[in-house]
Amino acid sequence: MKKLVVLTGAGISAESGIPTFRDAGGLWEGYRVEDVATPEAWHRNPALVLDFYNQRRKRALEAQPNDGHRILAELEQYFDVTIVTQNVDNLHERAGSTKVIHLHGSLFEARSTVDESLVYPIEGWELNIGQLCEKGSQLRPNIVWFGELVPKMDEAIVHAAQADLFLVVGTSLVVYPAAGLIHYVRRDVPKYLVDPKLPEVHGVNNLTCIAQKASTGMAQLKSQLLQLA
Repeated sequence: MKKLVVLTGAGISAESGIPTFRDAGGLWEGYRVEDVATPEAWHRNPALVLDFYNQRRKRALEAQPNDGHRILAELEQYFDVTIVTQNVDNLHERAGSTKVIHLHGSLFEARSTVDESLVYPIEGWELNIGQLCEKGSQLRPNIVWFGELVPKMDEAIVHAAQADLFLVVGTSLVVYPAAGLIHYVRRDVPKYLVDPKLPEVHGVNNLTCIAQKASTGMAQLKSQLLQLA
């Protein structure tokens, strides 16, 4: 079974009603990124940060996977599929995908502020001040904030280097280090990019671009992929 590695971004979840990362004014759902998605914001106002992610978590729970998510899950019947996602929602898992690497963390996990290895599932949509880890420290969202390392990037690079086929779906390829993942794929490997606003990609061989949103682009691409299974 050939190894299919897929990098997904905000565009695939946008079709399920989850807003993309930032609007034209540089705001993230009405907030400055510096106020809700940095270690400094957490130290300055943890209650605001927790409330921001509580609202995002609530919205993610109300969202449903779309055809883009579902088609990627269906491809597990034909390929060994690993999804590397920049998204922090759980729509890939809910659609049926079984191997998902969350580069930027998960909305549905909390972690200790004194021991990063202590990670806990979040039941429901709320994580509040006063919820502590077993070592007595406040829990924070298990999200990779701006200025923090991306600990799962090395794992993602290993998968990209082993890929027999590589897909990029719903991402503008501007957020690093995730955007650089395509450059770890072997030159001879077929690569596909699905996004309505196709970015300029330099130095990438065997690249097919499909200027469609994730659901329609994946429906179009599925038949091509099955010929390569």
